[in-house]
Amino acid sequence: MIQQIVGGSASGGGGAGGGLTTLILSILEKVPDQFVMIDLFIKATERPPFIVVCLQECERMNTLLKEIKDSLTDLDAGLKGTLNITEAMENLAHSLSLNKVDGSWAKVAYFSKKTLLVWLEDVTLRCAQLDAWSQEFVTPTVLWLSGLFNPMSFLTAIMQITARATGLPLDDMLLKSFVRNELDPEEIVEPAETGAYVWGFSLEGAGWEMGRNGEQGYLTDMILKELSP
Repeated sequence: MIQQIVGGSASGGGGAGGGLTTLILSILEKVPDQFVMIDLFIKATERPPFIVVCLQECERMNTLLKEIKDSLTDLDAGLKGTLNITEAMENLAHSLSLNKVDGSWAKVAYFSKKTLLVWLEDVTLRCAQLDAWSQEFVTPTVLWLSGLFNPMSFLTAIMQITARATGLPLDDMLLKSFVRNELDPEEIVEPAETGAYVWGFSLEGAGWEMGRNGEQGYLTDMILKELSP
């Protein structure tokens, strides 16, 4: 829905070790490069709220990407015998074998219950949004709000921009949502006149009926077998 918001131990030998090494190399190839923050800071000659959010998100993503790459590189070296196997490496190897996100990654990441490979695809998509956003610091026409580390920072930025534009106190700003009848973000080609369009929401224990004649949709009873519309 699019909304407009206003205001076990691992070893280097044997088949298992070889399979783990292959998985490590596969992940390292897919993990995006880190953002060059010095270039972004130089490019961002002005720092309005939306650009500040973008920079903060890029920094947090860099922390996650660095942790992923460094830990995988160390584990690969441990499996090859060039580094001593540590407890952290063993935990990472165990997580990889179970298709789970390692605890060291989760500590610097966003909350997620996804399995490892699906989670890595999610990281790539989040990086793609930040990459497009940071190219010229043009806020996406429809922002994937749940694709941010700190979605509330973007919502706060909306209130800050609205307060400055209207000359009203920030403390008096409130957020109000209007649910549009488009499900595909690409259907929205023009940015919102006030506030911002966002997407990336789901429901639990309920369904959603699309609106008619320009009206907002509304909550309904959940549809059988449709767990998270």
